[in-house]
Amino acid sequence: MELRHIRYFKAVADEKNFTRAAEKLNIAQPPLSRQIQDLEKELDTKLFLRSPHSISLTEEGELFLQYANQILDLVNKSAEEVREVKEGLQGMLYIASVEGCCPHLFSAWIASFQKRYPHVQYNLWNGNSDDVNTRVSKGLCEIAMITAPYNKEGFEVLPVCREPWVALLPHDHPLAALPGDSITPEQLLPYDLLIPSRESRKQEIDRWFLGTGRKPVIRGRIAHMVNAYELSLHGVGVSIYPASISSLIRSDELCVKKIDHPDAYASYALIWSKNHQLSHVAEEFIMHVENQLAQESPTESIL
Repeated sequence: MELRHIRYFKAVADEKNFTRAAEKLNIAQPPLSRQIQDLEKELDTKLFLRSPHSISLTEEGELFLQYANQILDLVNKSAEEVREVKEGLQGMLYIASVEGCCPHLFSAWIASFQKRYPHVQYNLWNGNSDDVNTRVSKGLCEIAMITAPYNKEGFEVLPVCREPWVALLPHDHPLAALPGDSITPEQLLPYDLLIPSRESRKQEIDRWFLGTGRKPVIRGRIAHMVNAYELSLHGVGVSIYPASISSLIRSDELCVKKIDHPDAYASYALIWSKNHQLSHVAEEFIMHVENQLAQESPTESIL
């Protein structure tokens, strides 16, 4: 058995189609089919169930795929580490994150990591927590940061920080004239609110108002903090967002008041998949983040 047999098998198993697998491998389909047949002959078992329009793995094929993944991961990792002995740590680190304080934190970590490993490259993607979870699960990125609530099943989770929720108010808004730097959920009740689009986030915000006996008026759902800023600036409603949105705002444009409620905090965590082998770059980056967190004194917010 040769390494190319395992790579060919993995491509067919992933694509579930010989034509697409051949295109992915940049070879013709007949030679690919022969290589798979040779592999099945050597193993003395069928790895695929073939039909005119589809293929699927047999029970033996499913088992062999587990070993194939382990072998290819080991080959890739060994080649990576051999290069590192000569040239230092290198490779592409794929990162995904939500908004809030995540861009700030990742930028700081990458900056300090780059001083130690200047040859590493970075690919950053932003979305909501559900989309970020999906990318990590599918192996499209290795490391991500999301906000609670999150499902720990299938993920390693490293809590990072938390920050308060705030309300964004035009300076001529009645709540902006109130003394102090905070307002209560009850004081928000008469006004239209703009909140993040994630459904679990709405449920969290609804709970702030349980003690009032009334429900808040949700005028809009927002996917990006820039929209929250602009909508509040134009008086469409009071935007409710994590405090890191303050970094977008000049004091003469909007008033920012903290939400005075014991549960009005956004908690962030670094996650990575339990089901995918991490690259050496990702492993080193996680260790770097853990060291950075250990050196910092605990804070309520990174702002």
